[in-house]
Amino acid sequence: MTASAATVDRRADRQAGKRRRARRGQAIAATSSVIVIGGLVALALTSPGWPTVRDTFFSWGAFKDSFPDILSGFWLDVKIFCIVEVAVLTVGLVIAVVRTSRSPALFPLRLLSAVFVDIFRGIPLIILIYLVGFGVPALELSGLPSDPVILAGIALTLGYSAYVAEVYRAGIASIHRGQRDAALAIGLTEGQTLRHVILPQAVRRVGPPLLNDFIALQKDVALVSLLGIVEAFRQAQIITASTFNYTPLVAAALLYLCVTVPLARLLDRLGWGGRART
Repeated sequence: MTASAATVDRRADRQAGKRRRARRGQAIAATSSVIVIGGLVALALTSPGWPTVRDTFFSWGAFKDSFPDILSGFWLDVKIFCIVEVAVLTVGLVIAVVRTSRSPALFPLRLLSAVFVDIFRGIPLIILIYLVGFGVPALELSGLPSDPVILAGIALTLGYSAYVAEVYRAGIASIHRGQRDAALAIGLTEGQTLRHVILPQAVRRVGPPLLNDFIALQKDVALVSLLGIVEAFRQAQIITASTFNYTPLVAAALLYLCVTVPLARLLDRLGWGGRART
């Protein structure tokens, strides 16, 4: 047997060994998962209180009756989320750019943006929704919005813009100073350097953290119900209060999971891809 043939045989043996180890690992993982999950399911189904829990939280009849109304309210959640997310991305980017600017003339704006972040990042979102939702109409000034949906959207935008601005700022700060110096050396202005060199790289780096904030915002949209807005969570509460059955809340939770779980898996994929490229 020639040396090249022996090398090919050893490589084939290694590949076969890797495949065997992979199959063995998958079998062990599947078996352990079945044992653990099956054990938990069996523990729940054989517990003395399971019939009561099943009828109270997992009633198929209550689910079918309440799901259409909850789904209708959930579309309002989705609309609010989409509009607020666009506003958050825009406002957060503007604040981050202002905070990272070096122009002495923009010092007042830098100060105001720092105060904005400190205040709205420090106030719990539930309190912020109360303050905006009930405080703005109490001013009785013409031209100010009074629609609870708009006011809730403003409160969510203020709160999340403060967080997203810091995410953007971290991304901008992570770009090496040499990138800016090189762009200025070839004749780009400060504005062109920021637009064409710094921001594109910064936004790509902070993609996973931004998506994480999107997931949190999608869940926190349910807080708009504090202002009397009948969205998915509020609709589930109304039905639960009238039927004394908590299945509608489970139905609302499933709708949120239908959005947050795919986003979470996308976040994991983006995070893995970023690690692979470094």
